[in-house]
Amino acid sequence: MKVSEAIFLQSNTEYEKCPKPDKPEYAFIGRSNVGKSSLINTIVQKKGLAKTSQTPGKTQLINHFLIDQKWYLVDLPGYGYAKISKTEREKFESMIHNYLSNRENLLYTFVLVDIRHEPQKIDMEFINRLGEEGIPFCLVFTKADKLSKTAADRNVALYQEKLLETWEEMPQFFVSSSVNGSGREEILRTINELNIEFKG
Repeated sequence: MKVSEAIFLQSNTEYEKCPKPDKPEYAFIGRSNVGKSSLINTIVQKKGLAKTSQTPGKTQLINHFLIDQKWYLVDLPGYGYAKISKTEREKFESMIHNYLSNRENLLYTFVLVDIRHEPQKIDMEFINRLGEEGIPFCLVFTKADKLSKTAADRNVALYQEKLLETWEEMPQFFVSSSVNGSGREEILRTINELNIEFKG
C-alpha cells in the first residue's frame, strides 16, 4: 500500500473529542523511547510528521493523523515514564485506557517493544491487559537494525515463550527498523486488509 498524504488533524486528552469515528483507525503505543515517532514517520514516509525527541515521554496527547483521506493513524503517549509524578502517570494511564476501551472505530493497536531487550515487566503487563479486555492488537519489535538477525530472532523467541505461559498463541507481530524500513510493507499490508473490511 502506498501512502501519498499524511496530515496532522488534532490532539486531545479525551476520546470523546477525537475525530468522528467514520474511518478505520490504528493506534501506535509503546514504552517511552521505543522509537514510536520514528516508526510512524517511516510508515507514512513523511519525516517530522510525528515529533521525535531525545527526551522520552514527549508525546502527551492523543494525536490524530489523517492518511490519504481514508484512515486515521493515532500516536498515543508512551507508558513507563520515568520523570513524571504519580498523579501525572495515573492521568496518562486513564486517558490511554479510556481511548483504547471506547474508541469504536479503532481496529488495531500496534504495541511497540524494543527488540534489543528481553521481555520487560511493564510491556508484558500492558500486553496482558489488552488481552484481558479483548482489545485487538499486534506487536511491533523496533530497532531491529541494532541487532544481528540471530540475536533479534532470539529475543522474539523469548517474548513468544513468555507470552505462551498464559496465552494460547503468539499475537501477530512484525519486526521493524526505522533505519532501513524493514517491517513497513508488512504493517501497511495489514492495515490495508483491515481497511477493506471496515464497514463504518
